[in-house]
Amino acid sequence: MSWSTREIAELAGTSLRAVRHYHEVGLLAEPERRANGYKQYGVPHLVRLLRIKRLVDLGFTLNRIAETVDEGEHPGQALRTLDAELAATIERLQRARLELAALIEQRAPADLPAQLTPGEATVLSETDRSLLLVMTRLMNGEQLQAYGALVRNLPAHPVNREFDELPADAGEHIRQDLVDRMVPYLRRLRQDHPDLPDLYTAASQGKKSVRETIETVLRELYNPAQLDVLHRVHVIVEEPARLRPRRSATDLR
Repeated sequence: MSWSTREIAELAGTSLRAVRHYHEVGLLAEPERRANGYKQYGVPHLVRLLRIKRLVDLGFTLNRIAETVDEGEHPGQALRTLDAELAATIERLQRARLELAALIEQRAPADLPAQLTPGEATVLSETDRSLLLVMTRLMNGEQLQAYGALVRNLPAHPVNREFDELPADAGEHIRQDLVDRMVPYLRRLRQDHPDLPDLYTAASQGKKSVRETIETVLRELYNPAQLDVLHRVHVIVEEPARLRPRRSATDLR
């Protein structure tokens, strides 16, 4: 007795496409053809296909099946390797479920990791979120936790919205006024988060690479006026303490 491609696929519990693919990659030998040109599969093909299907269901890749399916003895090492891979996959999926539960409960954006979930009072623009998303690829776990605390407790302030809406052709007076009000706001954030780590300190990619990446992203996300304001604010906030002018309590409001 022989079977057509469709019949043997149904009998083995797989698809026509899978059977044809197994032929293409050399896992399943091409059968003889009838006089009318149609393939005719026999029992050896069915047994071979069932073995392949069994290993596929267990999680073996086709490359590994090619190394395993013809082994006469128990493929112990291949099974142990697959078991370790499946354990790692299960652990990853369990972590993903925990993150999903937190995202659902907190109604947080799904594109940011759980460590950077904004607080209820935190309003992030699309640009802010894009920058944060890139930063997640440049930070280690400790940095993610520290910056996450900042994001969750970010106080609302008019300068945030004004900066987001600053037009590219903003005049000098508007820019400098925004700088003058952003500096004390950012200094207060530094004061509230004194342990905030330097983004470039523990970068596995290297300080130069991280700095170049951040600079490239900033140039793409912000217009010239915003970049100018960011540069001025950075120079003032990062200047040595001995060079900073004394400010009154009124200046920090």
